[in-house]
Amino acid sequence: MPASREHLHALYKLFASVKTEKEARSLLEDILTPQELDAVAERWQLIRALASGKSQRTIARELKLSISKITRGSRMLKYGSGGFQHFLQKLKK
Repeated sequence: MPASREHLHALYKLFASVKTEKEARSLLEDILTPQELDAVAERWQLIRALASGKSQRTIARELKLSISKITRGSRMLKYGSGGFQHFLQKLKK
């Protein structure tokens, strides 16, 4: 069952309240299972690799991921809501 708009809004506010890396680690380790946290970290690594210009095959080899996972990440980077692009730029500063 999908989360209600109210619950999603509360979750977005929760993440927006994070101010430090320590707070982010504490929240993510409590809210996600270790497997979910690994999956999110993996997704971020593949997005960063795609943004750096590496080929999908190189990323697949280096991160030991399937091409289909990388293709899904590439679609989100290109056609998603812009969150990945925003944070890639923000973290460059």
